[in-house]
Parts: sequence; C-alpha cells; structure tokens
Amino acid sequence: MSNTRSSVKHHPLVQEDSPLPGLSPIDSPVSGTPPRGLSPDRLLPEIDMEVFSTPHDPSLNLLEVPNTNWTRSPISSDPSSRASSTANLYDKPTGLAGMGLNARLAFAISAAAFGSAFQHGYNLGVINNPQTLMEEWINSTYYDRYDEPMTEQKITFIFSIIVSIYCVGGMIGGALTGLFAERLGRKGGLLINNAFAIVAAVLFGFCKMAGSYEMLIAGRFVIGINNGLNAGLCPMYLSEIAPVSLRGAIGTAYQLVLTISILISQIMGLENLLGTETLWPIALALTGIPAIFQLLALPVCPESPKFLLITKDKPMDAQRALTWLRNTNDVQTEMGEMRNEAEASKLVPSVSLREITMNPTLRIPLVISVMMMVAQQLSGINAVIFFSTEIYKSAGLTTDAALQATIAMGAMNVLMTFASLVMVEKFGRKTLMLVGLGGMLVDVFLLFICLLYKDSHVTVGYLSIFLVIFFVVMFATGPGSIPWFFVTELFAQNARPTASSIAVAVNWTAAFIVGIGFLPLKELMGPFVFIIFVVLLILFIIFTWFKVPETKGRSIDEITSIFKQTAYGDSRV
Repeated sequence: MSNTRSSVKHHPLVQEDSPLPGLSPIDSPVSGTPPRGLSPDRLLPEIDMEVFSTPHDPSLNLLEVPNTNWTRSPISSDPSSRASSTANLYDKPTGLAGMGLNARLAFAISAAAFGSAFQHGYNLGVINNPQTLMEEWINSTYYDRYDEPMTEQKITFIFSIIVSIYCVGGMIGGALTGLFAERLGRKGGLLINNAFAIVAAVLFGFCKMAGSYEMLIAGRFVIGINNGLNAGLCPMYLSEIAPVSLRGAIGTAYQLVLTISILISQIMGLENLLGTETLWPIALALTGIPAIFQLLALPVCPESPKFLLITKDKPMDAQRALTWLRNTNDVQTEMGEMRNEAEASKLVPSVSLREITMNPTLRIPLVISVMMMVAQQLSGINAVIFFSTEIYKSAGLTTDAALQATIAMGAMNVLMTFASLVMVEKFGRKTLMLVGLGGMLVDVFLLFICLLYKDSHVTVGYLSIFLVIFFVVMFATGPGSIPWFFVTELFAQNARPTASSIAVAVNWTAAFIVGIGFLPLKELMGPFVFIIFVVLLILFIIFTWFKVPETKGRSIDEITSIFKQTAYGDSRV
C-alpha cells in the first residue's frame, strides 16, 4: 500500500499536497471522481486547465488535462435541496451562451462591427438630407472664385461626382481587401484602414472653412476606400472568430450596425440637429468617431485564430486567441477542425485570381458569391427608397411628415435586420434569401401597379406607403445581410481573401451602376422602371433555388466538399 501511495504521490499529474485536510494524495483524484467517503452533493469542482505539449512537436497534439480540486460545499439536510445541488453540477448554459456567445466575443464583435459597418452605413446616408445646403454652398464657393454663379447643370454634375466618387473608392477598397487581409491580417487590416477614415474626417470638417468643394470630393473618395475595405475585412474577421453555431448571426451583425448607422445619419441630418447651413460639415466629419473607437477597442481583441494558424502557421498564438475569444481552455475540438483546414490548404498554398476563376471547385462558389452581391444591389432597394418621398407625398403627407416616414422606414430596417440575426441560425441562409427575394418580387410588382394608378384614389397612396415599408422588411430579412458574410462561408482560408476582394468589388460596382443608371432610366421609363427589377428578382430567385447551398451548421470542410462533389461528381453542373 505504501508503494502504491508513493508512486501516485510522485506522478507528474498528481499534486503533492492534498486539497482536503485529512486526505492522502491517493484520495485526491485527478479525474471527475470525488474522494472516497464524500458524496458529490458535498463537493463542488474547481477546474484549472493545464496545457501540455508533446515534446516532439509543440505545434501539434496539444492536450488539456483537467486538474480537479475539490472543495467542501455546505451540507443541506433537505434531500430535495441536495438533489437540486447535485443536478446543478451537470447543468449547461442555454440560449446564446450555450451556443458560444460570451462577453469577450461580444466585445470583439462590437469593436470590429461598430468601427467598420458604422462607417459604411453612415456615409451612405449622411449626404441625403443636407443635399440642398451642399449644392447652395458649391454654388456660392464657385461665385466667390469666379464672380459668376454656376449653372444648374454644373451644380448637379458636381454633386453627382460627390455621390459617385464614393462608389469608385469603394470598388478600389474592395479590390484591396485580399492584399490587406493577407499582408496585415484581418485585425491589422481593420486597424490600418482607420487612417483613411481620419483623413476623410479632416477633409470633411475643414472643406467649408477652406472654401473647397474639391476637398469634399477627395474626402468622399477616401472614405469610399475605407468603406470598401471594411465591407471585405470586417465580415471576414467576424466569420473567422465566430463559433459554427453562431456564424450566421455574428455575420449578420455587420448589416445590423450598417442599418443602425443609416438611421443615425438620417436623424443627424435633420434641420434641428446638424442639417443646417453651418453644421453640415460636422455631420460628415463625425465619421472619424467610429475610427477612434476602433483604434481604442480592437487592439484589446486577438487576431483571427484561423489567420494565425493557417496563414501564419502560429498554432500557439492561434490557441491563445481562440481561448480568449471562447473564454475557456476547452478549445481542442475547434483547434482540431482548424488544423484539418490547415492541412487541406497546404495542398493549394495560395489561390491566385486565375486559380479561383479556372478551378471549378473555386469557380462555382465564386459565381454564387458574386450573384448574391449583385442580387443585393439590383433587387430594387435603391429604386424603392428613391421613390419613397414621392410616394409619401402622393399619399398626402407633408414634406416634414414624409421625412419622418423615411426615418420610420429606417427604424423598421433596423428592427428587421435584428430579427434576421436571430432567424438566420434557425431557418438558414438559403431559406431567408428566398423568402426575402420572393417577398420583394411580389411587393415591387404591386408597387408598380400602385404607381400607375396613384392619382385614382387616396387609398392607393396609403397602400403604396405600406408596400414601401414591406419591401424594406423583406430586404432586411435576407438579401440585405446574408451576402456580406456568405462569401466567407463558401471558401477555405487560402481562397477567402481573393474571393472576398472580387465579391466586394462587384457589390460596389453594381452600386455604382445603379447610382449612375437609375435616374436616366427613371426619366425615360417612369414607374415602368420597376419591371426591370421584377425580371431581375425572378432570375435571382431561380438561381438561389437551384444553385445556392445551405451552409447553416456546416464546417468549412463540409461546405467545400459540396462544391467538390458538384464540380466532379455531377457532370450536369
């Protein structure tokens, strides 16, 4: 007996000192078995996880060995209380906490999304309300320079440049996503990208003081680059730090913050806030605040564990990052999945533009990603929003009431995007995309009918208001949020940056085409412009139904295997 005690006492996994007075080391277990003579209801486990590495390769086979210390708990004479106490030892968290959400992960999501998506949405909407004030300032600035007023056509041309140059910057930023993601990392790329936002904020804030609308144009171009990079880097970072069970919900956070910032920009542009002749440059310059927030908050968070392990080959750093994000040391299963992805990526170390377009296993998901982005921009959302003010006025609303209705529409967009965040993990990406596109198809056709007969009866005007709001609801259900993160789910780590660059650049290009081409088409076709969107929505629904896979709850290996089977296992595809 003494020999046995001695051998156990000096075993490297057993503590020298017993944690309970009066018990020898052999009575202090290293597993989940309680010491002899004590029932489980009188003990509570306190588990410290010690990480051991195999001596031959410290980057592989990381093993966590639980070192369980048992402490006494108060003894209750009530049997039901004791039974309840014992049951609580085996209780597991439920809800979002049970799916992997914790305070650290929530902080990382906030640091990434509020510093990135907020920029995107805010700069989309901030120039709408003060447009008239900005055009008057452009005219007066031109007059101060040349002692003659601008023509109406030239003012419209300058303002159209201010609007469209933003999309040009976004296309450039989107195309640079892969370079930033690979060279600087997801987190590093987001942090460096804030330099563009700060430069833009300075240009916006001092353009009126300097009497230079060229500074305004330059600021819109620079913030466009920032927003294009954010649109690629932020969903990539969010997708790679998310547990599989929450990947869709966390990916939707980008669109949620984007809709919130659009609403805030609309409110800030009101005349009783910053939508005045003297304060509108301040409204534009507020874009620097999210950049400062991210520069303070994001350094606290770790880099993407997948980037550290697969791209940088730093397994220990990856495990530390994952441990921080999960707020637990029990990350071996997830580390194993990432190692499998790393081993698979070694077969194709890097994916070039030629490779991603020529290899069928990569080309198929790339086409899907691009079509999802095109569906978002060409769904008709910009047309409906553009017609919204005209629709509200046709229903008899005053200008102020129409503006309030527009803000209410933005609030509904936020609420439904939040609902989408919850529904995406319950119903899946493909289902929500089809529901959203189908609802928009029916809505836009009915809205076309209402616009044809808007002067026939006042009821038609009120029905049009409902259809505008319902269209926004359907857009927020799926097409508004899913394309931003869906591209990151379809590709393995080695192809994700290149694919994101292409998809985001296509999204901004489609936005630019809509911005440039919609007004001429509207002047030419009137309400019949909505027939174009009816046809496009039918095509998007057919494509989504037959070609888009469901990715809910699937690992990257499972998703990529679908495309391998599609490319090589079915000759009809």
